[in-house]
Amino acid sequence: MNKKRKKIKIIITCGIIVLVLLFIVFNAHIVKNYTIIPMQKGINSIGTWIYEKENNFIKRNELISENKKLQKKIDTLSIENKYLLQDKYELIRLKKLYEVDKKYPDYDKIGAQVIDIDENFYSNFLYNVFTINKGSNDGIKEGMNVIAENGLVGIIIETEKNSSKVSSIIDNNSNVSAMNLSAPSKSNNLIVSGNIDLMRKQNAISFYMLSDNKDIKVGDQIVTSDISSKYLEGLLIGYVSDITLNNNNLTVSGRIIPSVDFEHINEVLVIKNLKQ
Repeated sequence: MNKKRKKIKIIITCGIIVLVLLFIVFNAHIVKNYTIIPMQKGINSIGTWIYEKENNFIKRNELISENKKLQKKIDTLSIENKYLLQDKYELIRLKKLYEVDKKYPDYDKIGAQVIDIDENFYSNFLYNVFTINKGSNDGIKEGMNVIAENGLVGIIIETEKNSSKVSSIIDNNSNVSAMNLSAPSKSNNLIVSGNIDLMRKQNAISFYMLSDNKDIKVGDQIVTSDISSKYLEGLLIGYVSDITLNNNNLTVSGRIIPSVDFEHINEVLVIKNLKQ
């Protein structure tokens, strides 16, 4: 009887142990599925997110650094291109001056650059009075004629050691004895007067002459006259744009389109020969 009870106790005890072990294992599995595994997944997701953010941050910094390098190259190339364009335009202007120089081979000339426009005479970006970078140290004197790429600009009115002031033919104080180069006779004399207002509005200056000079017509080429007291003979002034017979029937007036662009003057030639 006792032995039988002992066996039953042993069997019951073993059963309980098995049940306890099964319960522990089963609960551990539940704990693993509902706590540890989700936590591991969460930790892995956070780790992946941090890694991706860090990787993106590194790539972003690399792109910013690369972009700065490329921008520096672009800026350098832009500056170089600007200098090349400036050299190109300067070469074109100097070539035009060289062509002008060849038109007047009998005159001794010196090149100069415009460095300032006199504010007292400045009018709507027109170069009626301006300063060049050559002066008495370069042999420049008052009364010397100034030409640019297409013809007569004006005359030297003041000189200093390293600079000179030029009054152009479009200034209100300018009067030039001229002649019609297209006419059969050089006796066809006229007076060309500067007019800032007319120049600003119509890009022209005015002239007048005696009405018996009937050879003048639109398109005729006007140059400085041999009777001028200040200007050398044969310097191109411009072209006749219109002609009017005045009411007194004694004089003819009209307009001339200057051969020089008086809104854009960068370099000039100073003729060192003075009118005798």
